[in-house]
Amino acid sequence: MIELTDLTKMYGRTLAVDHLNLTVEKGELFGFIGPNGAGKTTTLRMMAGIIGATAGAISLAGIDVAKYPEKAKKMTAFIPDRPFLYEKLTGMEFLGFIGDLYGVAENEFSARAKELLQRFSLCDWGDHLIESYSHGMKQRLIIASALLHDPEIIIVDEPMVGLDPAGIRLVKNIFRGLADQGVTIFMSTHTLEIAEDLCDRIGIIHQGRMIALGTTGDLKGTVRLSEGDLEEVFLRLTGKGD
Repeated sequence: MIELTDLTKMYGRTLAVDHLNLTVEKGELFGFIGPNGAGKTTTLRMMAGIIGATAGAISLAGIDVAKYPEKAKKMTAFIPDRPFLYEKLTGMEFLGFIGDLYGVAENEFSARAKELLQRFSLCDWGDHLIESYSHGMKQRLIIASALLHDPEIIIVDEPMVGLDPAGIRLVKNIFRGLADQGVTIFMSTHTLEIAEDLCDRIGIIHQGRMIALGTTGDLKGTVRLSEGDLEEVFLRLTGKGD
């Protein structure tokens, strides 16, 4: 479903992503973790078609992102780490704007938008201006808007930022449910407990390179760790531990 082949990104003389190779299967909830500056967000933005790769290729459901960017974007959703919203719109108006961008049929939009607002506990706020929303509400609205066109692939960067515990549980349950229905989710996060609890597999990127890949159990085996959690694995592999 997602295939990265020798994916490379240079910023001037700085190598941000270094020949990254990865395959993520349909319905997999994949966690992407790494230290600050490791290349996580750059990788996600290349996958989403926001920035171009210096070299290599990205295939989403068999579609080459560089050759057919619009076709790839129509069946994917990108959720950034910070919500960028038109705050003079109401929540429902913003969903309408997103629906128009993705060509959601008018006869389907209203029911779909109301269902999403209900699912993300925003039903009572649909007619309020977004500028009156809390940060967590804005984050939930961004995630709701990303699901409006029923994407096959969701690319998400730090989805839990600004959410309270109830919001985190809500989003975790929604993502797990979507993956169980066959949606492929590629999620970058700094919250290692969420990655450990939620993701089917985890990749650790460091200095632009994938240094470890597998289930939590696989990663523990990589560092010969019989006890401890993903945090200990992460610190050992990235050289941040004692």
